[in-house]
Order: sequence, then structure tokens, then C-alpha cells
Amino acid sequence: MKISEIIIPKYLPIFNDTKIKHIILTSGRAGTKSSYAAIRSNYQIVADAHGSVVVLRKHHNKLRKTVYKEMLRGIGRLKIPKSKFRIMKSPMEITYKKNGSTIYFSGSDGIDDTKGIIDEDKPIKLVVIDELTEFFEDGEGEDELSNIEATFVRGNSSGFQMIYLYNPPKNPNAPVNQWCKKMEEREDCLHIHTDYRDVPESWLGRDLIESAEEMKKSDPKLYRWIWLGESIGVDDLIYYMFDAKAHIYDSEIFTGESKEAIGEIGIGVDYGQQNPTVFEAFGIDYEKQLFRGLKEYYHSGRETGKQKSPSEYAKDLKQFCDAIEKEYKRVVSGIYIDPSAAGLIEEVRRQLPHIDIIPARNDVKLGISRVQKFLSFNRMAVSTSQKWLIREMGLYQYDPKSIEKGKEEPVKVSDHCMDACRYVLVGMWRQIVYMLPVSERGDED
Repeated sequence: MKISEIIIPKYLPIFNDTKIKHIILTSGRAGTKSSYAAIRSNYQIVADAHGSVVVLRKHHNKLRKTVYKEMLRGIGRLKIPKSKFRIMKSPMEITYKKNGSTIYFSGSDGIDDTKGIIDEDKPIKLVVIDELTEFFEDGEGEDELSNIEATFVRGNSSGFQMIYLYNPPKNPNAPVNQWCKKMEEREDCLHIHTDYRDVPESWLGRDLIESAEEMKKSDPKLYRWIWLGESIGVDDLIYYMFDAKAHIYDSEIFTGESKEAIGEIGIGVDYGQQNPTVFEAFGIDYEKQLFRGLKEYYHSGRETGKQKSPSEYAKDLKQFCDAIEKEYKRVVSGIYIDPSAAGLIEEVRRQLPHIDIIPARNDVKLGISRVQKFLSFNRMAVSTSQKWLIREMGLYQYDPKSIEKGKEEPVKVSDHCMDACRYVLVGMWRQIVYMLPVSERGDED
């Protein structure tokens, strides 16, 4: 097996160069950096009887489905029989039987979490850090990386190397991007950026190429970030891709057979006391392959001068569901409610015992990215009757000061319909993700 047959040309000069202490590999989607790191790691333990490898992610619970699985693929790409390795799941380790060199897998949930996996017999020669951005978003960032280096560099007279992998965030001010710029100034560091265009088409498959080209046509800016790995900057307007012609339909002419094509229906609920309380209903349009907005409820205690109790909102939600079930001739599948509204959740469960009432998954970043995907690929349509949601689509924005600090946070104004929309789309994700190209589905969870 020739290494040149299984890694892209951009990576060939660094494969056997152990004099470079820090290698930063960034890319857009399908840039093969993870594949390279797996091949390099497996090659390390096969070729060096005196050096082991540590593969890190910030969180332990993400190891098995990501880097561990990729390392197993790397063995296959090297065409070495798996029988020559001792492959363990608990703890996660891959050992080359002939020489005992091992790949260890660990999370780094605390700054001292990695100190217990030092190999006394075979020094760690290679440290691979996957999804580096997580170390800056959820960890100690540069301090944590320095601690990891200091932990594993001990016992090495030469040849110690760290490989960092990440897809650049949109925001050029993101801490990981700023760290990368700083590292580029060091003589012992090399940064290589790739994208799918650096990879032979036969490796990727035509379907993946077409997915990239489809996004290039529908949302060129998002394409540059996701597929080319460019830090394109962050628009103040979060749903900049929302377009009236593409994403709004006339509810007055959506009748008869069109309504019969609606499958499962879900409702997102954002609760406020003086702030607005919102219900946003969406259904799966199997005929048009759309996540289709159906109906809206909006009440603001501040604007109307009438406050409503959780029990009153629960009764309003029952009437809202009754009207939908009569109009579409099917029972609402699930209601996804602001998880902080515990009192409302209990009241709604009493009013609607036949419907699943689910505290919403309130991951703002994840929810926004999923809504953006559905808008970018024109898989989401909003009814003209959802006038408040349409209004907020044009107002929902990031705080400019948070962008400057490298951490995008939405302004908590004109966001109630946005939250309700996000709750229901994330809640129904498993039922609707098939509408997106395969490459855009993520872990489908």
C-alpha cells in the first residue's frame, strides 16, 4: 500500500515529517483531515515500537461514534488485517499486537483530565485533538492545550507531535481562529487548509459533489463556510436567507388535497408572562417535501394589557389543537414547550392527555443551524397566517458586541416566534431530516 494512494497530495509532505511539533489541519466538509489523522495515527503505532498515540475530544461521550470509528476505518485504508490489533471498547484502546504500541482515546472534560493516561513504557509520540473548537467553547482554550502538551511531551527526546483538527467557525473573531493565527507565527507550527476540491472525485462520490453544488446555488455564502471552510463572518440578521417568494405560501389557497398531504403535525410553544406567548404549528408535507407552517397563536400580556395564567394558556392551546385536528383531520403528534415553563407543561398535560407534551431541546446554536439549513435548501415554508413569525424572521439578529467577542448570541428581542419555530423543528428533526441532502443531515439526532 502506497501512502500516496490513501491521503491527498496536500498532506504528503507532512506524513513522515516529525520535526514539525504542531500541525493544524482545517477544512470544509469532506476535506479528509480526519481520514489523514486516522491513517497517520495507525501508521505511528505500526511503524514505531517505542511510541504510542493519544486521541482527544473535549467530551468523552462523543469519542466512540467519531474518532474511535475513524481510527478503525484507518486500519482498513492501510489494508492491515484487524486481527493484528487488539481492539478494545472499554476502555477504548487500539494496540498493535506485534510491538504493543497503543492508541488511547480520552475526553478532556477538565483541565487535569488527561494526566492519568501517560504510557510509562512507550512515550506518547503523537497527540491528535479532534473538534478543537470545543476546547475553546466548552473548555479552557489555550491554557488547556498547553496543559495537554506539557502532560504528554515528557519522556520524549524528539519526534513528539500534536495534530489539531477543526472546521473554522463562521466568525473570524472566534477564539479558536485567533489561536490559529497566533500559532501560525511559530516556527514549529504548520497550518494546512483543505476542502472537497482537493480530494479526488472517485473518493467522495458524485452524490457528495452534487450536494455541495446544490448548496452553492441555493446559498453561496453558506456554501463557502460549510464546504470551503471559510470564516465568512457573521451576519447580524440570523435568517438572512429567508425570502418571501421562496418561503411564504398563501394559506388561503392551501386547501383540499393539499391539506390531505400533511402528515405528522407538531407545535412549538414559547411561554412568557408579560412577554408574548406563542404557538407555532408545523406539519410534514410529504407531497412537496416541506416542513410546512400551518397556524399561529400570539398573545402579549404587555401589549394587550391582559395577563394570562398558565391554565388559561393551556386552554387556548387545547382550542388551537382542536382547530388544527379538525382542519387537517389528524391528531397533533407532539407539542414542544419552552423547558423553563414547568407550570405550563403540567397544565397542558392535563388539558391534552392524548398528545405527547415534550420539554423542548433548548440548544440555541443547534436550533438556529438546523432552521438555517431548512431555509437554505427551501425545505421550509411559512403560512401567510403566521404573520408574527414572518415579522420576526426579518428582525431576529445577533448582538454585534457578541460577534466582536467571537461568541454569537441572539438579541433577546423579537425572538418568541423564533424560539417556538426552533423548538418544533428540532423536536421533529428525526422525522424531517430526510428532506435534506445526505451530507447535511449530521448525526440525525
